[in-house]
Amino acid sequence: MLDKSIFYLFLLGVIYSLMACESTSSSNNDKVTNLTTMTTYTEAHRPQFHFSPAANWMNDPNGMVYDDGEYHLFYQYYPDSTVWGPMHWGHAISRDLVHWEHLPIALYPDSLGYIFSGSAVIDWKNTSGLGENNQPPMIAIFTHHDIAGERAGTKDFQYQSIAYSNDRGRSWTKYAGNPVIPNPGIKDFRDPKVIWHEPTQRWIMVFAVYDKVQIYTSPNLLDWTYASEFGIPGDTRLWECPDLFPLQVTGTDETKWVLLISIQKQAPNGGTATGYFIGDFDGRTFRADYREQYWADYGTDNYAMVTWSDIPATDGRRLALGWMSNWQYAQEVPTEKWRSAMTLPRSLHLFPAEDGYRLRSLPVAELAALEQSKTTLSPQAYTSLTTIVKPTEQTLYRLQVTFAKPEIGTVGLRFSNPAGEYLDITYAADSMAYFIDRRAAGRADFNENFAAKHRGEIDYQSDAIVWDIYLDHASVELFADEGQCVMTDIFFPQSPFNQIEVIAEGTTAELLSGQIIPLNRIW
Repeated sequence: MLDKSIFYLFLLGVIYSLMACESTSSSNNDKVTNLTTMTTYTEAHRPQFHFSPAANWMNDPNGMVYDDGEYHLFYQYYPDSTVWGPMHWGHAISRDLVHWEHLPIALYPDSLGYIFSGSAVIDWKNTSGLGENNQPPMIAIFTHHDIAGERAGTKDFQYQSIAYSNDRGRSWTKYAGNPVIPNPGIKDFRDPKVIWHEPTQRWIMVFAVYDKVQIYTSPNLLDWTYASEFGIPGDTRLWECPDLFPLQVTGTDETKWVLLISIQKQAPNGGTATGYFIGDFDGRTFRADYREQYWADYGTDNYAMVTWSDIPATDGRRLALGWMSNWQYAQEVPTEKWRSAMTLPRSLHLFPAEDGYRLRSLPVAELAALEQSKTTLSPQAYTSLTTIVKPTEQTLYRLQVTFAKPEIGTVGLRFSNPAGEYLDITYAADSMAYFIDRRAAGRADFNENFAAKHRGEIDYQSDAIVWDIYLDHASVELFADEGQCVMTDIFFPQSPFNQIEVIAEGTTAELLSGQIIPLNRIW
């Protein structure tokens, strides 16, 4: 006989789900619209050229797909609080990867559960049969999370489902046969990413299964067959948000397969981060050396990074986006109306290395639309902390600087404000590594892990240090040495940083070239 407590938990879940289904009414969509209209995007710590929700909680990017001139960004969203809760899919679109338009919530929780992370594709051949009027449907593939089952202690409370849209993502219908992949009895069974594999004429789904990924195939997005799995023997870390895709090796005719995977602990600088493996894929099995796991970002604030589907071949780029936070402190950061932002969109590139291949990421070229008049820095040698941008009202910058690599000491840049708070980005000759130090960059009392100096590993043979830096009101993104080392960190100063200085400690900072480029806000 079913335990009464389990029955009541199940009943509560059903009641919530029915309420959530009703919440697809226009009143809830009006609520989202009103929040968007009310925000000024000038609140303390509000990103000025990164995507953030108008209000309330956001985490992983989901369902990123390009369709008819629009880049769709869906995301994990809880519209009733600034901390994690019953997950929905929020929705925004962009026509240039820079400026974003908020749309009503796309997917709401239902009788099968919350709407966890996933992906979206255009079913160009209408293999699913869900398209109308001879138009290919947009298909969302996501994890249903049955909260009643989780609370009851079962293991099969996550499973993969789909929804479809025939009006360019503006409205959605959940497939009547959900789930399309039932749970075989595995507690963590989520985050599907789907691509079309032309050689086998099959859809490929990769998703996380606790400490590994599993791969399924399908001819139609509805009927799925298990194919294989990939993991690290003995690993005990939780894997999330995988993404499997081909990428041509720059400067060659060779193509390799990249498996992005986000890890819930033991990242290079603590907490969560996105890593990757490089290997080969035959339509069923991904083969790679599991000992060669690398990191896509050495900062603490790029998680769940995944790529857009259906980018036109005429573009040819592999475009990615990550959640700009860390589960160590994401629910505690000192923002009031909203929580979290996304990283800048990035293009991914694969390069040969002495021991294999490495993934590089660079900010997308479209960001140049935000640039104001540039100031060119003349070559100069600095022997102490020296101001190169005096305090002004400008607080949004792109900086492109090249230093001669020092044999001793530390060189870098300091960003500061009138309150005496500052953030340092440096290269230390003794460590032969890059660092972002946010220990004095503002509030850090909300979590013991936040105030820290983060290290970025490099294997760079040049005699020059080449940095491309984007500074927003509460974040910095460092693209070093043409994307070989990337670091993303958030921070929370009393006021935005409006002064820039060159750091020279125990050495001479020899600036070879530089540009200071003020940026416009996007809202």
